[in-house]
Amino acid sequence: MSVTVRALDCTPEQVFAVLEDPWVYPTWVVGASRLRAADPTYPRQGARLHHSIGVWPFVLDDETVVDTWDAPRRMVLEAKTRPFGRERVIIDVKPRGTGCVVRMEEYPIGGPARLIPRPIADLILHIRNVETLRRLEYVAKGRAAE
Repeated sequence: MSVTVRALDCTPEQVFAVLEDPWVYPTWVVGASRLRAADPTYPRQGARLHHSIGVWPFVLDDETVVDTWDAPRRMVLEAKTRPFGRERVIIDVKPRGTGCVVRMEEYPIGGPARLIPRPIADLILHIRNVETLRRLEYVAKGRAAE
């Protein structure tokens, strides 16, 4: 299981303002190239984001489902990344001073990705999620400045 932690210079509420807006999903999620649609109930449990991953012309349509929405503390997602499988993504946010600490945990739960040796999968996910959390902070701070 890959765990990435980052202190952000924004509040938990600012982070969750980004997480609850499906249309900025491809802005902060590394690998997501576009959002095709979002269920009107997003981000409530069971709601789906219909997104694409990859770079043209190698783009795959996929979806992510909300498992838990507990703003401004926790969000749990199940991301489908065909042809690799499915991943569970847990985002925990705790206030710290004037900012917050975000802990992002990700691990495969189905498909061929589960066959990748854990140390290799964890390293790949960690590298990706360092950038994902950097982008999340950038978007949250930018929105707060508006």
